[in-house]
Amino acid sequence: MRLNYLASAIGLVMMYIGLVLLSPVVVAMFYNEMGSILPFVAASAVSIAIGYCFRKFVKNASNLENLNDIKKAEALFIVAMSWVVFSFIAAIPYLFYDFSPINALFEAVSGITTTGATVLTNYNYPHAFFFWRALTQWFGGLGIIVLFIAILPQFAVAGRQMFFAETPGPTEDKFTPRIRNTASSLWKIYLAFTVIEILLLIWAGMPAFDAVCNSLSTLSAGGFSPHAKSILGYNSNAITWIILIFMFIAGISFNLQYKALKQFNPFVLFKNEEFRAYFGLVLIMSMFISVSLFLNHHTNIADNIRDSLFQIISITTSSGFASLDFEKWNYTSKLLLFIVMFMGACSSSAGGGIKLARWLVVYKSMKSEIVKILHPNAVVNIKIDGKTVPIETARQIVVFVFFYFLIFGVTAIFISILEHNSAVGLTSAISSLGNIGPGVAVSTGPMGNYDNLTIPSKVIYIMNMLVGRLELIPFMVMLQKDFWTLKD
Repeated sequence: MRLNYLASAIGLVMMYIGLVLLSPVVVAMFYNEMGSILPFVAASAVSIAIGYCFRKFVKNASNLENLNDIKKAEALFIVAMSWVVFSFIAAIPYLFYDFSPINALFEAVSGITTTGATVLTNYNYPHAFFFWRALTQWFGGLGIIVLFIAILPQFAVAGRQMFFAETPGPTEDKFTPRIRNTASSLWKIYLAFTVIEILLLIWAGMPAFDAVCNSLSTLSAGGFSPHAKSILGYNSNAITWIILIFMFIAGISFNLQYKALKQFNPFVLFKNEEFRAYFGLVLIMSMFISVSLFLNHHTNIADNIRDSLFQIISITTSSGFASLDFEKWNYTSKLLLFIVMFMGACSSSAGGGIKLARWLVVYKSMKSEIVKILHPNAVVNIKIDGKTVPIETARQIVVFVFFYFLIFGVTAIFISILEHNSAVGLTSAISSLGNIGPGVAVSTGPMGNYDNLTIPSKVIYIMNMLVGRLELIPFMVMLQKDFWTLKD
């Protein structure tokens, strides 16, 4: 890897992140919260200074006008390090609000990875504070690198490698010939839906500031809310359904959304096999929970349907919002929610988790192997949407799922030991790795928080959140010894 390319790209990203950090200052000034200006100005100055040093003091870094011949290993490193450095920069403002260093980093990483787990024990903070929490999720939902690919000419060509490093999936889908146009189109769709949701929430009676924060967290599948009781705190059926619908949209592939919007035909969505699986599983699991709730004396069928749909969509898209305290549900309903934590949303969406496209490939791979046992000479192709999945791609997906469960298992054991609680260990491991947020345990449930976790548990959770957001690949590659061969 070439050090000057790494320093140039990461330095550029950090300098522009420094500008983003000034946006909460505008909110602080609007609400006359002058004490909230310094935290974000300080963080901005640190980010810009780091970016400047990277580009100034690494040999030939500042002389690169573009990064057109960037290599895949370099792109993976740039993306991974940009997220790690951004995590520490995003944590700086929280230090000014009396957060401990580990809690500040936890909240920052939970924000940018759109996990939505929080260490907040009270919500008596300024508007700028809550706006920053929501904004980190909004940028993290689609990806900070994808944004810079869309707006910075230096990434016009090189952006392809970094785009697919930051938005990994079973296939490298782009719906315009130029990757920069693809990134730009993604952000336009993302921004448009965010604005529409803000207007609808205000129309439904939510305060304007809360509407902005909740919308930023919804389209990013994040889950941070300025209200201590999440969406339950607004006590509005209309608000609950609006959030529910936009969470569902956040879990749909942006590529597929683009096609449906371009053709002005929502039925295009149902031509996609992954979307049909997503739509069907949401309905089926919601129906199971509705029946379970009804059999356990939750007799209001309309509320059962709404609440089960909301929580299933919130968990499968990794949004983490709550319309009620599902920790009070019966054991069967909570078990079904735990199972949903392993589903994931559609690939190329804001949702986290394994992604349903991978589950489809794993299922069809297993099915093909069973057919080959019965018919050894048969040639069985694995197809998604009528297109054959290359054997190499199918093998990589199976390996991905194996490592996903390996990381889940190892971290679940460690957290269970550290917390002396297997329920917290199991649900915390999958909620962090899947970027889901709340677990299915009393202390870490939808109305709980992660403040009482031990410091080692929080460190594991932070690592899981970052690995889960970038979907293992950049971090797995970085474990290879030859990856770290640097040259000028």
